[in-house]
Amino acid sequence: MSALLEELRRSPALPRIVEDFRRQLEEEAVARRRFRDEVTEQQKAEFINGEVFMHSPATMRHTQIRGRLERLLACWVSHHKLGVILSEKSLVGLTRNDYEPDILFYGPAKAASLDADQLIFPPPDFVVEVLSPSTAHNDRGIKFEDYAAHGVQEYLLVAPRPQEIEQYVLQDGRFVLKAKLALNARYESTVVAGFGIPVAAVFDDEACNGAMLMLLGRPGDDSRP
Repeated sequence: MSALLEELRRSPALPRIVEDFRRQLEEEAVARRRFRDEVTEQQKAEFINGEVFMHSPATMRHTQIRGRLERLLACWVSHHKLGVILSEKSLVGLTRNDYEPDILFYGPAKAASLDADQLIFPPPDFVVEVLSPSTAHNDRGIKFEDYAAHGVQEYLLVAPRPQEIEQYVLQDGRFVLKAKLALNARYESTVVAGFGIPVAAVFDDEACNGAMLMLLGRPGDDSRP
């Protein structure tokens, strides 16, 4: 990227290029304001690089996976007063783009600044995206880069098929793969203090119920279930 910027800096066309980018960003800003004014609570929509992406209805598998992980996280975070868990209808506004992650977490510092009537949310500390054929490209592409650039500390990509979790952590402003976890493995968060569950709990109701009992049965300290 630095080589490209240096090439542009030396180009005689730089003023025209800068003007073109300025005009494009102004047009994007207008479209983004319109998007925020028009999007409804019933829609799942995102604004990415000047375009509106309307998401199709989720499969039952997708919804159940997201729901299991959200319940487990919310139980642990609420019990230990670690912050706030929000879900897919929460619009996260980054510098250029607006996303609706499947699950997002704010630790105590950021959670304290949130308002109950808030509609646009700042970059979270932790994000989960459940992959689907229509979203995987953005989840692994622009969102991957954007979340890292805005300081998201941990990023989970949950794949319904195969049943596995990819765990990325922020290092030097970039996401690096910490673990690729199969169904028989155990997931341990690096951001949500003390949160750990069997990967199977995300994909199976019985395993989820067992993990929930473990989470609820622990004393109110930072020990892992």
